Amino acid sequence: MQPLVISGKEVAPLVEGGKGIAVSNGESSGAWAAAGGIGTFSGVNADSFDGNGNPILPVYHGRTRRDRHEELLAYAIQGGLVQARIAHDVSGGEGRIHMNVLWEMAGAERVLHGVLGGAKGLIHGVTCGAGMPYKIAQISAEYGVYYYPIVSSARAFRALWKRSYNKYPEWLGGVVYEDPWRAGGHNGLSNSEDPHVPEGPRPRVAELRKVMNELGLNIVPIVMAGGVWYLRDWADWIEDPDIAPIAFQYGTRPLLTQESPISKEWKTRLMTLEEGDVFLNKFSPTGFYSSAVRNPFLQELKGRSDRQVAFVEEPVGELNEEFKIGARGRKVFVTAADKSRAEQWVTEGYTEGLRTPDSTVIFVSAEKGKQIQTDQSDCMGCLSQCQFSNWAQNEGGTTGRRPDPRSYCIQKTLQDIVHGDPVDEQLMFAGHNAYKFRDDPFYSNGFIPTVKELVARLHTGD
Repeated sequence: MQPLVISGKEVAPLVEGGKGIAVSNGESSGAWAAAGGIGTFSGVNADSFDGNGNPILPVYHGRTRRDRHEELLAYAIQGGLVQARIAHDVSGGEGRIHMNVLWEMAGAERVLHGVLGGAKGLIHGVTCGAGMPYKIAQISAEYGVYYYPIVSSARAFRALWKRSYNKYPEWLGGVVYEDPWRAGGHNGLSNSEDPHVPEGPRPRVAELRKVMNELGLNIVPIVMAGGVWYLRDWADWIEDPDIAPIAFQYGTRPLLTQESPISKEWKTRLMTLEEGDVFLNKFSPTGFYSSAVRNPFLQELKGRSDRQVAFVEEPVGELNEEFKIGARGRKVFVTAADKSRAEQWVTEGYTEGLRTPDSTVIFVSAEKGKQIQTDQSDCMGCLSQCQFSNWAQNEGGTTGRRPDPRSYCIQKTLQDIVHGDPVDEQLMFAGHNAYKFRDDPFYSNGFIPTVKELVARLHTGD
């Protein structure tokens, strides 16, 4: 495995994947860069600290969503600047430092301008996915940093190139291919792809290289992300003319390092996972599929959707059985079979009926119903548009649809888990290979390496 020139410097083609909301921070990314690779800190609502070194947890005082949205952006920019400085200092001038953002996060453009403008010389590249980040090229070029779009198909990259990237080819540092069936976090599955039938990455990456070569991007590296564990499994890619030049991104393995900021409980839980414990689900308020650990948090979300029936407000066809929902006993009409099921759920304690935007009603406990409604009303606009709260980053401040109680506040759960809440009670993102922590002899007897030790291990092929 030979070094590659990435973001203007020859480095080992080993990339730390950026993980949102303080899960990859300046300490972990700086250590990865210090080991000679490319460290990536999250620019998604990153932590800043008080005078004692404690994280400044976001507290919102605004009375409206728009006011809280502005507070959130201020927190995000300040946190990004803090983590960029930490990463730069820890790296000691070695490797490269990248910042990762989600295009569908709130105020992505403003956050990028705020952090890149205030951290000149500290950040060498920006990775960006979760959507179609057309403007990432223009923004990165403005600050003299390289951009790395995250795609899951050659078709997506071609669209980005035609619309925008062809104007800024000199700042395209690489293209991240993120396997939509194996990566952790949010996944780029299209409507034509079956979430239950994974496709092998090689044909898709070869097609991406073919398109890039046609566009004159022969020396621009592809970064393989999602499902990468042992480098020896990818040895035949390294000099393959249909794929190379190639770098490899590790998202899950850096979680289990000394520098990783996640809790001890989280790290311990990673060591117990079995194959299949990480699965694709579509509960995210972004509307994307995502990969997370099967735990009570996700089981509760599944239960909400399972306890769901269709309804109409006036009887029609088989939807002719009257049923009352909500504290006010609002009258709706359901089928006879669904009325029987709903009555059973009520006797089991799921007494609150919450309507969805799809003319269905779900049944939850009174306590859960209150929590859902509180979380929806406390929305701070962390996404460009949110299915859970119906916030949207537009003039109206709304998607125009009813809030969807089958989802959750993603900002709240990710802040809570990274700052110490029990992992079974919150969303726990991970890649599908996370079960290998349990079987990999490198981690035997509960061993947790430093980033330097992990990177050295990767260089051996293991």
